[in-house]
Amino acid sequence: MTLLNDPTDALSSVPAAGSRRGTPPVGRLKFCYGPMDCGKSTLALQIDHNHARQGRRGLVLVRHDRSGAPQISSRIGLSRQAVEVGEDTDVRDLVRQEWARGQHVDYVVVDEAQFLSPGQVDQLAELADEVEIDVYCFGIATDFRSRLFPGAARLFELADELQPVQVEVLCWCGLPGRFNARVLDGEVVREGDTVVVADTEQSVVESSALAGFEAENATVRYQVLCRRHFRSGDLGPVTGRHGQLRLT
Repeated sequence: MTLLNDPTDALSSVPAAGSRRGTPPVGRLKFCYGPMDCGKSTLALQIDHNHARQGRRGLVLVRHDRSGAPQISSRIGLSRQAVEVGEDTDVRDLVRQEWARGQHVDYVVVDEAQFLSPGQVDQLAELADEVEIDVYCFGIATDFRSRLFPGAARLFELADELQPVQVEVLCWCGLPGRFNARVLDGEVVREGDTVVVADTEQSVVESSALAGFEAENATVRYQVLCRRHFRSGDLGPVTGRHGQLRLT
Protein backbone atom coordinates (compact mmCIF):
# COMPACT_ATOMS: atom_id res chain seq x y z
CA MET A 1 0.00 0.00 0.00
CA THR A 2 1.45 3.36 -1.06
CA LEU A 3 0.77 6.42 1.03
CA LEU A 4 0.68 9.90 -0.46
CA ASN A 5 3.30 12.22 1.01
CA ASP A 6 0.83 15.08 0.96
CA PRO A 7 -2.88 14.46 1.49
CA THR A 8 -3.66 17.12 -1.14
CA ASP A 9 -1.57 15.50 -3.90
CA ALA A 10 -4.55 13.65 -5.31
CA LEU A 11 -6.32 16.99 -5.89
CA SER A 12 -3.28 18.97 -6.92
CA SER A 13 -4.80 19.93 -10.26
CA VAL A 14 -7.88 21.47 -8.63
CA PRO A 15 -7.52 25.08 -7.34
CA ALA A 16 -8.52 25.69 -3.75
CA ALA A 17 -11.98 27.14 -3.21
CA GLY A 18 -12.05 30.80 -4.21
CA SER A 19 -8.62 30.60 -5.83
CA ARG A 20 -7.86 31.48 -9.47
CA ARG A 21 -4.38 29.91 -9.23
CA GLY A 22 -2.90 29.20 -12.61
CA THR A 23 -5.79 30.70 -14.56
CA PRO A 24 -5.47 33.81 -16.72
CA PRO A 25 -7.53 36.89 -15.91
CA VAL A 26 -10.79 37.10 -17.83
CA GLY A 27 -13.36 39.77 -18.47
CA ARG A 28 -16.92 39.73 -17.14
CA LEU A 29 -20.20 39.84 -19.00
CA LYS A 30 -22.85 41.50 -16.83
CA PHE A 31 -26.51 42.15 -17.61
CA CYS A 32 -28.48 44.77 -15.66
CA TYR A 33 -32.17 44.60 -16.49
CA GLY A 34 -35.51 46.04 -15.48
CA PRO A 35 -38.69 47.66 -16.81
CA MET A 36 -38.83 51.09 -18.39
CA ASP A 37 -38.20 54.04 -16.06
CA CYS A 38 -36.08 52.06 -13.58
CA GLY A 39 -32.86 53.92 -14.38
CA LYS A 40 -30.95 51.50 -16.62
CA SER A 41 -29.54 54.20 -18.90
CA THR A 42 -28.61 56.36 -15.93
CA LEU A 43 -26.73 53.42 -14.42
CA ALA A 44 -24.99 52.75 -17.74
CA LEU A 45 -23.76 56.36 -17.82
CA GLN A 46 -22.64 56.11 -14.19
CA ILE A 47 -20.68 52.92 -14.84
CA ASP A 48 -18.92 54.56 -17.79
CA HIS A 49 -18.15 57.65 -15.70
CA ASN A 50 -16.74 55.66 -12.79
CA HIS A 51 -14.46 53.56 -14.98
CA ALA A 52 -13.26 56.55 -17.00
CA ARG A 53 -12.33 58.38 -13.77
CA GLN A 54 -9.95 55.53 -12.95
CA GLY A 55 -8.15 55.95 -16.25
CA ARG A 56 -9.84 53.06 -18.03
CA ARG A 57 -10.88 53.53 -21.62
CA GLY A 58 -14.28 52.30 -22.70
CA LEU A 59 -16.38 51.80 -25.79
CA VAL A 60 -19.99 52.94 -25.38
CA LEU A 61 -22.56 51.26 -27.63
CA VAL A 62 -26.31 51.58 -28.08
CA ARG A 63 -29.03 49.94 -30.13
CA HIS A 64 -32.21 51.95 -30.81
CA ASP A 65 -31.99 54.69 -28.18
CA ARG A 66 -35.37 56.34 -27.51
CA SER A 67 -34.00 59.65 -28.87
CA GLY A 68 -33.35 58.14 -32.29
CA ALA A 69 -29.76 59.41 -32.13
CA PRO A 70 -26.52 57.45 -31.57
CA GLN A 71 -26.35 58.19 -27.86
CA ILE A 72 -27.32 56.90 -24.45
CA SER A 73 -30.01 59.20 -23.10
CA SER A 74 -31.53 59.11 -19.65
CA ARG A 75 -34.96 60.41 -18.72
CA ILE A 76 -33.39 62.54 -15.97
CA GLY A 77 -31.57 64.54 -18.64
CA LEU A 78 -28.12 62.89 -18.83
CA SER A 79 -26.77 61.74 -22.17
CA ARG A 80 -23.55 60.63 -23.82
CA GLN A 81 -22.59 60.06 -27.42
CA ALA A 82 -22.36 56.37 -28.34
CA VAL A 83 -21.71 54.09 -31.29
CA GLU A 84 -24.90 52.75 -32.85
CA VAL A 85 -24.94 48.97 -33.25
CA GLY A 86 -26.64 48.01 -36.49
CA GLU A 87 -28.45 44.81 -37.32
CA ASP A 88 -25.36 43.37 -39.04
CA THR A 89 -22.69 44.95 -36.83
CA ASP A 90 -19.99 42.65 -35.51
CA VAL A 91 -19.20 44.20 -32.13
CA ARG A 92 -15.75 42.58 -32.21
CA ASP A 93 -14.97 44.71 -35.27
CA LEU A 94 -15.80 47.86 -33.29
CA VAL A 95 -13.10 46.91 -30.79
CA ARG A 96 -10.67 46.04 -33.58
CA GLN A 97 -11.25 49.48 -35.10
CA GLU A 98 -10.25 51.08 -31.81
CA TRP A 99 -7.10 48.96 -31.75
CA ALA A 100 -6.32 50.04 -35.33
CA ARG A 101 -6.44 53.65 -34.13
CA GLY A 102 -3.99 52.82 -31.38
CA GLN A 103 -6.65 52.97 -28.65
CA HIS A 104 -6.87 50.40 -25.88
CA VAL A 105 -10.31 49.15 -24.80
CA ASP A 106 -10.74 48.11 -21.16
CA TYR A 107 -14.52 47.84 -21.03
CA VAL A 108 -17.66 48.00 -23.16
CA VAL A 109 -20.99 49.51 -22.12
CA VAL A 110 -24.07 48.53 -24.14
CA ASP A 111 -27.43 50.21 -23.58
CA GLU A 112 -30.73 48.87 -24.98
CA ALA A 113 -29.00 45.49 -25.13
CA GLN A 114 -32.33 43.68 -25.52
CA PHE A 115 -32.31 44.74 -29.17
CA LEU A 116 -29.02 42.94 -29.89
CA SER A 117 -29.16 39.69 -31.82
CA PRO A 118 -28.19 36.48 -30.03
CA GLY A 119 -25.11 36.36 -32.25
CA GLN A 120 -24.03 39.81 -31.11
CA VAL A 121 -24.38 38.70 -27.48
CA ASP A 122 -22.12 35.75 -28.32
CA GLN A 123 -19.59 38.24 -29.67
CA LEU A 124 -19.69 40.19 -26.41
CA ALA A 125 -19.07 36.96 -24.49
CA GLU A 126 -16.09 36.27 -26.74
CA LEU A 127 -14.66 39.72 -25.99
CA ALA A 128 -14.97 39.01 -22.27
CA ASP A 129 -13.39 35.55 -22.48
CA GLU A 130 -10.75 35.98 -25.18
CA VAL A 131 -9.77 39.65 -24.90
CA GLU A 132 -10.40 40.08 -21.15
CA ILE A 133 -12.72 43.06 -21.63
CA ASP A 134 -15.40 43.83 -19.05
CA VAL A 135 -18.79 44.08 -20.77
CA TYR A 136 -21.74 45.81 -19.09
CA CYS A 137 -25.13 45.39 -20.78
CA PHE A 138 -28.30 47.26 -19.81
CA GLY A 139 -31.77 46.58 -21.10
CA ILE A 140 -35.35 45.41 -20.77
CA ALA A 141 -35.95 41.70 -20.31
CA THR A 142 -39.39 41.31 -21.91
CA ASP A 143 -41.24 42.99 -24.76
CA PHE A 144 -44.79 44.41 -24.81
CA ARG A 145 -46.17 40.87 -25.05
CA SER A 146 -44.30 39.88 -21.84
CA ARG A 147 -41.98 37.61 -23.85
CA LEU A 148 -38.21 37.68 -23.58
CA PHE A 149 -36.38 39.68 -26.23
CA PRO A 150 -33.97 37.38 -28.13
CA GLY A 151 -30.99 39.48 -27.06
CA ALA A 152 -32.09 39.51 -23.43
CA ALA A 153 -32.73 35.76 -23.49
CA ARG A 154 -29.20 35.13 -24.73
CA LEU A 155 -27.79 37.40 -22.05
CA PHE A 156 -29.67 35.42 -19.39
CA GLU A 157 -28.03 32.30 -20.81
CA LEU A 158 -24.46 33.61 -21.05
CA ALA A 159 -23.90 36.45 -18.57
CA ASP A 160 -21.55 35.92 -15.64
CA GLU A 161 -23.71 38.19 -13.53
CA LEU A 162 -27.41 39.08 -13.73
CA GLN A 163 -28.52 42.12 -11.77
CA PRO A 164 -32.05 43.51 -11.66
CA VAL A 165 -31.92 47.29 -11.36
CA GLN A 166 -33.02 48.08 -7.82
CA VAL A 167 -34.95 51.31 -8.48
CA GLU A 168 -38.58 50.28 -8.08
CA VAL A 169 -41.06 51.27 -10.76
CA LEU A 170 -44.70 51.41 -9.73
CA CYS A 171 -47.86 50.55 -11.60
CA TRP A 172 -50.61 53.19 -11.42
CA CYS A 173 -52.18 51.13 -8.61
CA GLY A 174 -49.07 51.42 -6.44
CA LEU A 175 -47.85 47.83 -6.82
CA PRO A 176 -44.42 47.11 -8.33
CA GLY A 177 -44.52 47.32 -12.13
CA ARG A 178 -42.72 44.72 -14.25
CA PHE A 179 -44.48 44.76 -17.60
CA ASN A 180 -43.99 47.27 -20.41
CA ALA A 181 -47.40 47.73 -22.01
CA ARG A 182 -47.56 49.30 -25.47
CA VAL A 183 -50.40 51.81 -25.60
CA LEU A 184 -52.04 53.09 -28.78
CA ASP A 185 -54.79 55.69 -28.47
CA GLY A 186 -55.49 54.71 -24.88
CA GLU A 187 -55.63 50.94 -25.49
CA VAL A 188 -53.05 48.25 -24.70
CA VAL A 189 -51.70 46.71 -27.91
CA ARG A 190 -51.15 42.95 -27.92
CA GLU A 191 -49.81 42.45 -31.45
CA GLY A 192 -47.31 44.23 -33.67
CA ASP A 193 -43.63 44.64 -34.39
CA THR A 194 -41.34 43.67 -31.52
CA VAL A 195 -39.15 46.74 -32.05
CA VAL A 196 -41.09 49.99 -31.95
CA VAL A 197 -39.10 52.79 -30.35
CA ALA A 198 -41.12 55.13 -28.19
CA ASP A 199 -41.08 56.57 -24.67
CA THR A 200 -43.33 56.49 -21.64
CA GLU A 201 -44.82 59.80 -22.71
CA GLN A 202 -46.77 60.44 -25.91
CA SER A 203 -44.43 59.71 -28.81
CA VAL A 204 -44.43 58.92 -32.52
CA VAL A 205 -43.47 55.49 -33.80
CA GLU A 206 -39.91 55.83 -35.02
CA SER A 207 -38.87 52.42 -36.34
CA SER A 208 -41.84 51.08 -38.30
CA ALA A 209 -45.61 51.00 -38.49
CA LEU A 210 -47.56 48.87 -36.06
CA ALA A 211 -48.85 45.71 -37.68
CA GLY A 212 -52.59 45.87 -38.14
CA PHE A 213 -52.76 49.68 -38.20
CA GLU A 214 -52.78 51.74 -41.36
CA ALA A 215 -51.40 54.98 -39.95
CA GLU A 216 -47.60 54.88 -40.02
CA ASN A 217 -47.35 57.85 -37.69
CA ALA A 218 -49.76 56.51 -35.11
CA THR A 219 -49.23 57.85 -31.62
CA VAL A 220 -47.76 55.19 -29.34
CA ARG A 221 -46.29 55.16 -25.85
CA TYR A 222 -45.38 52.66 -23.18
CA GLN A 223 -46.68 52.32 -19.64
CA VAL A 224 -45.29 50.09 -16.90
CA LEU A 225 -47.97 47.93 -15.26
CA CYS A 226 -48.20 45.22 -12.62
CA ARG A 227 -49.09 41.77 -13.90
CA ARG A 228 -52.77 42.00 -13.01
CA HIS A 229 -53.32 45.26 -14.84
CA PHE A 230 -51.07 44.22 -17.73
CA ARG A 231 -53.24 41.15 -18.22
CA SER A 232 -56.49 43.09 -17.97
CA GLY A 233 -55.23 46.05 -20.02
CA ASP A 234 -56.32 48.48 -17.29
CA LEU A 235 -54.31 51.71 -17.65
CA GLY A 236 -55.82 53.29 -14.56
CA PRO A 237 -57.63 56.59 -14.07
CA VAL A 238 -57.03 59.38 -16.54
CA THR A 239 -54.52 61.87 -15.15
CA GLY A 240 -53.09 65.11 -16.36
CA ARG A 241 -49.86 63.32 -17.15
CA HIS A 242 -49.38 59.70 -18.13
CA GLY A 243 -47.51 57.62 -15.59
CA GLN A 244 -48.41 59.67 -12.48
CA LEU A 245 -50.07 58.04 -9.52
CA ARG A 246 -53.33 59.46 -8.21
CA LEU A 247 -52.66 60.65 -4.67
CA THR A 248 -56.29 60.75 -3.46
